[in-house]
Amino acid sequence: MPITFQPATLADLDVVLLLMSHLQADDPWSEPFHESVVRANLSELLRNSHNGLIYLVREEQNPVGYLVICFDFSLEYRGKGAWVDELFVERSHRGQGIGTQLLDLAESASGESGAQFLHLEVNHGNPAIELYRRRGFVDHQRYLMTKRLGHA
Repeated sequence: MPITFQPATLADLDVVLLLMSHLQADDPWSEPFHESVVRANLSELLRNSHNGLIYLVREEQNPVGYLVICFDFSLEYRGKGAWVDELFVERSHRGQGIGTQLLDLAESASGESGAQFLHLEVNHGNPAIELYRRRGFVDHQRYLMTKRLGHA
């Protein structure tokens, strides 16, 4: 069956949210997944491509994965940057090159949007680490550190 990669629209919000819940079961975020907050943020992202892009992967009409790219700005990294914020492929479709194709899409879409660098973070022990290394992502001699701001 043919696999397609398409930009998500606001009409796809519930489909993306469902796939995100599958990712949470597989490799949960460090922050709590509150559906109402995620729904509001997804809606904002789907309405404003200045902040990022979302792509759906489908086999026929069935959603089997997604990619979320978010943008930032950094002096160190020469201006606009992009992050692979979410990359998920259903277990039944892993090992078929879809993740590699999503990384290709992340690179091209980020570059077309003016990003100079593409970043990602991955949990220790995630088997996708080797895919990312093969695709040219490098480990840093830095820690990713986070501080919650305000009432978040």
